[in-house]
Amino acid sequence: MKIYFIGAGPGDPELLTIKAKKIIRKADIIIYAGSLINPAILKFAPKSALSYDSSKMSLDEVIAIFQTVQRSETKDKLSLRDRGRSRPSPTLGRRSNPKIIARIHSGDPSIYGAIQEQISWCEKEKIPHEVIPGVSSFCAAAASLKQELTLPDISQTVIITRLAGRTKVPAKEDLRVLAKIKATLVIFLSIDKIEEVVKQLLCGYKSDTPVAIVSRASWQDEKKITGTLKDITWKVKQEKITKQALIFVGDVLKRKDFELSKLYDKNFTHGFRDAKHE
Repeated sequence: MKIYFIGAGPGDPELLTIKAKKIIRKADIIIYAGSLINPAILKFAPKSALSYDSSKMSLDEVIAIFQTVQRSETKDKLSLRDRGRSRPSPTLGRRSNPKIIARIHSGDPSIYGAIQEQISWCEKEKIPHEVIPGVSSFCAAAASLKQELTLPDISQTVIITRLAGRTKVPAKEDLRVLAKIKATLVIFLSIDKIEEVVKQLLCGYKSDTPVAIVSRASWQDEKKITGTLKDITWKVKQEKITKQALIFVGDVLKRKDFELSKLYDKNFTHGFRDAKHE
């Protein structure tokens, strides 16, 4: 068998990568995060594929599916070997095709995807596996905002983080510490604690620092809110946004007083173009 850890993108089925779609189309088993994956993506799977919603499962239950397939294939191999010993057979030497498991995560699985613990099991059991990247929700949200996150002379650093909750955050990555860097911040999994987020951000950013909220980026019911640290809490509560939303913070959101890119400056020389001085 082979397990593919697939990034399904932020929600819009058209943002699924070609490679991800290709694997899903030939998968024998689909394990997907039902609370976050657009059901339309599952329509690409074969009708014969077995599907499991991991939002209702623990890690042990997900691993149990892997183990069931692993035992089944081991049994098949032993059966073929035994048949080869007992009598000549025209099927001797043939092998059934290895099962393909599509483990589908939302966005890009490298960001809060909980894939490392599953990969560790694959490595321990010597199970072939591959990670297929996806479009992260923060990329889809930035696209929806029509916003570049790294503007010259304003910010050249993007920090992806979250507020501490049941999953702890290392002290060196406390939001109050990160706020003092004054880079562009993208905050996941924290919209339900917007008051605390703002309180901690004010340890570094000014109260007039712009903020943008994007809820369910790329979905049909996507919602966007813009404001500042001074009024964003009130606006979020007015819109009753409590989950599946990203918080963008930083002066890049002002879209002004930034230098033009050197990359396309006619007076700038680089490896593919000579400067055109006038």
